[in-house]
Amino acid sequence: MSQLTVFNDNNADDILFHSDDSNAIATKLNAVGVRFEQWQANAHIDETTSHDTILSAYADDIERIKREGGYQTVDVISLAKGNPNAAELRGKFLFEHTHSEDEVRFFVKGQGLFCLHVDNKVYQVLCQQGDLISVPELTPHWFDMGSNPEFTAIRLFNNTEGWVAKSTDSAIANDFPLLD
Repeated sequence: MSQLTVFNDNNADDILFHSDDSNAIATKLNAVGVRFEQWQANAHIDETTSHDTILSAYADDIERIKREGGYQTVDVISLAKGNPNAAELRGKFLFEHTHSEDEVRFFVKGQGLFCLHVDNKVYQVLCQQGDLISVPELTPHWFDMGSNPEFTAIRLFNNTEGWVAKSTDSAIANDFPLLD
């Protein structure tokens, strides 16, 4: 179940808001410029489904988001449980950083924790299957996929370079709970 927890950025024990209601999550995130939606597939999807089939199953929503956000590139990324590089991959995203474009992810399978640092607050968004999140460009954030990640996500990009992060040089990500 999707969840949003908002903390005071000075104190991870100071919870300002918590909800697992998708409408409340969308409303709270929209207030700080973050898009949150839930999508349904037009076809059955499981662990054997090809990336092309996944993109076809969500084609209408993908085209709508591409038109609205001017996204040029779309791909699918998957990580299976038991990946021997999981710890290294996890560490790649566990520092506060920004991007020069929106970070748009739709979770086809599994889950991930987006942590956004906005207006002296930390917004931790547990995204699960069916959730789309769009983090606006230059929004400080970090991402946790957990210690034994398993997820498949559709990614949309404004540029053809893909995922490029710029560190904020802040250690704030070390002060807040991780996915597990």
